[in-house]
Amino acid sequence: MRYRRVVLKLSGESLGGAAGAGLDPASLRQRAQDIVEARSLGVDVGVVPGGGNILRGAGSIVPLDRVAADSMGMLATVINALALAEQIRLLGSPAFVRSAFAIGSLVEPFVAAEARALIADGCIGIFAGGTGNPYFTTDTAAVLRALEIGAEAVLKGTRVDGVYTDDPEQVPGATRYAQLSLDDALSGNLRFMDRTAMALCRDHRLPVVVFDQTRPKAMRHVLMGETEGTLVGMVSTVPAEGVIRS
Repeated sequence: MRYRRVVLKLSGESLGGAAGAGLDPASLRQRAQDIVEARSLGVDVGVVPGGGNILRGAGSIVPLDRVAADSMGMLATVINALALAEQIRLLGSPAFVRSAFAIGSLVEPFVAAEARALIADGCIGIFAGGTGNPYFTTDTAAVLRALEIGAEAVLKGTRVDGVYTDDPEQVPGATRYAQLSLDDALSGNLRFMDRTAMALCRDHRLPVVVFDQTRPKAMRHVLMGETEGTLVGMVSTVPAEGVIRS
């Protein structure tokens, strides 16, 4: 097993099915099954969900002030966290939800020491509310939570199977990296994760694995150290030979 404790950064869109909006029961169940399977391998798992299936940016519904939009986005992650935790429990695995900000009796606030203890006992932790502050993405929240609970890596599930030289959805000839250093990712302005999150990973030597979360068994392959996605960390930049997205 390559990693024994990880934080999965799960996009909100992945819970919304083909449309990437709302909560799609089949997609929610599949993401939960992937997480429960990871736990069954003996891996401690924390999850930071996004909220893009409910709110996509400040201009997605009506013109919004950035602080108001980010607050709404953080609340969207709470909805996703509660839904994901319930699905995980239905699959027979214990799960808990903690938020970066107080939500009365609905969700308890995140406390790092408590989260570490619960995860060590076999519970899956779902960390909602981003960082609790505007102007920070859930990428940064995932890295922060990973550092706080002592995770060995951040797994970033996306719609593509790794990090490419250019946007593979826009540039057919873009090639995928097998490995990529965080310094090269930052200097090359590769936007698989926001720059604050990447800088935190670099400064604390925390690797990130970028992979297609919709591929069957992809998360399992990453945890087992098999070839999957792109490993971004304190490594030399290595292209995936012959891998071209068309």
